[in-house]
Amino acid sequence: MKNALFMKNNGYKPASRAAQLPKCPTGIQGLDEITSGGLPRGRPTLVCGGAGCGKTLLAAEFLVRGAVEFGEPGVLMAFEETEAELKANVASLGFDLAGLVRSKKIVIDYVHIEPSEVQESGDYDLEGLFVRLNHAIDSIGAKRVVLDTLEVLFAGLPNQTILRSELRRLFRWLKDKGVTAVITAERGREQLTRHGLEEYVSDCVISLDHRVNDQIATRHLRVVKYRGALHGTNEFPFLIGSEGISVLPITSLALNHKVSTERIATGIHRLDAMLGGRGFFRGSSILLTGTSGTGKTIISSNFAQAAGRRGERVLFFSFEESPNQIIRNMHSIGLRLEPLVKRGLLRFQSARPSLYGLEMHLATMFKEIAAFQPHVVIIDPITSLMDAGTDSECKGMVTRLIDYLKAGQVTSLFTSLTQGGHVLQQSESAMSSLMDAWLLLQDFEGNGERNRVLYVLKARGMAHSNQIREFLISDRGIDLVDAYIGPNGVLTGSARAAQNSLEKAALLASQQEAAQLKREVERKRTALERQINGLRSDYETEALELQRIAEQVGTRTFVLNTERAASGLLRQADANVASSTRSNSRNGRH
Repeated sequence: MKNALFMKNNGYKPASRAAQLPKCPTGIQGLDEITSGGLPRGRPTLVCGGAGCGKTLLAAEFLVRGAVEFGEPGVLMAFEETEAELKANVASLGFDLAGLVRSKKIVIDYVHIEPSEVQESGDYDLEGLFVRLNHAIDSIGAKRVVLDTLEVLFAGLPNQTILRSELRRLFRWLKDKGVTAVITAERGREQLTRHGLEEYVSDCVISLDHRVNDQIATRHLRVVKYRGALHGTNEFPFLIGSEGISVLPITSLALNHKVSTERIATGIHRLDAMLGGRGFFRGSSILLTGTSGTGKTIISSNFAQAAGRRGERVLFFSFEESPNQIIRNMHSIGLRLEPLVKRGLLRFQSARPSLYGLEMHLATMFKEIAAFQPHVVIIDPITSLMDAGTDSECKGMVTRLIDYLKAGQVTSLFTSLTQGGHVLQQSESAMSSLMDAWLLLQDFEGNGERNRVLYVLKARGMAHSNQIREFLISDRGIDLVDAYIGPNGVLTGSARAAQNSLEKAALLASQQEAAQLKREVERKRTALERQINGLRSDYETEALELQRIAEQVGTRTFVLNTERAASGLLRQADANVASSTRSNSRNGRH
């Protein structure tokens, strides 16, 4: 805080964008990104390296693209190759150098210097060279200059003092002329250049290297020095192809890719169900790891077919099998890829990993992706390319490829071949941290057989199952079934089938026992009902008998009462007669 206040009080102002060092764009893919806009405008840049590393081609492309893309004429002063040789060599990059010379956008001046004919006599200077170069610059109003190479120009000078003085004078003259110059120089044994001075008087120094590792040649570029500007200091691979030089930096370091919420199906219903029933996010990177024979290519082919059914284009890079072999092998599971190929929705690119170096494979992929514009890219397997470079180079290559695909919202599926051991650790050490989703295919060996299982290790941004599924491959396709998980662990294959049979047998026995018990209960219920019906019948019979007896008793009682009443009436009549007789007797006495 005190330092900031001190700078403010002393009139310090941060450099504005307008006050930054002017840049001269090279037009070379990747180089302008590394240098944050190009080479220093109006200043000399030294390009040094060994034989065959691409110094002359880089310098020539700087001139050609300046004239074609940026409207800046240029001068190429060569001390080794003639004008005809340069035109033929640059034509291999697809550049019409001869046409640019005819249209006076580029001037080529070949200066022949024979070291054996150069003798030091008196004062030596480059005044003649300056006159010749100045004329060439003024003739077309050149803004860019290339000198190729310094060693030939100063090869006949044994006096190091004069050589250093003239080198400084040459670089100062170029600066005063206001041209953006690229000067090539050969690498020294212990220094960047043979004389050890060029790198100090240059404002920008680019080192090129052509090395061979495990019989595979690769080229690398490094910005050693850049006065007045920030730049990438790492070593970057670069390629020389049919369209010029391409530097391959790790792109999109800010991780500002666009993302999509759209989900796409994998072509395997149960796998989609493990991913929330909707599949992967579009534009995501997916890693599928497993040992040999676990079905990685089969899953990849199903993924390709699902994309084709949606009308999407699929680019399939294969490093182990030819396209015809993949198509034939998929017939065994009922998968037909030929219609997609004929409709132009599926394109195969097959090559042996040893055909190119790591960077050339990456450049080939970039070129094919840009030409085909696929929605889905499959690389089977990515581990085939890992032997072409070191671990850091391979991870950098995968990072660049993923960034390139994500920038275009292209969904990518990478298969990874593991070599046994702890597959999780082996995959994690390679590229798993770069991926959005990770599926693992694993072998389960037991009971004299080998079975496959699949599970989802991670799926960023989506709910997913943590359950293991047995992975079955048949002539009807792929099926994921629930693995049996019991007290003794996970059972797959015939062990799972045997366990299922045991469970079915136990269930059947339980069902039979229940049915037997049900029949016994039914028999007892029937017997009880018969007994109840018998008792009810006896009851009803006895009730009827009781009713009959009651009716008989009632009848008898009625009859008896009737007889008694009749008897009583008879007895009443007798009483009346007796009473009348007694009355008459009294009357006679009186």
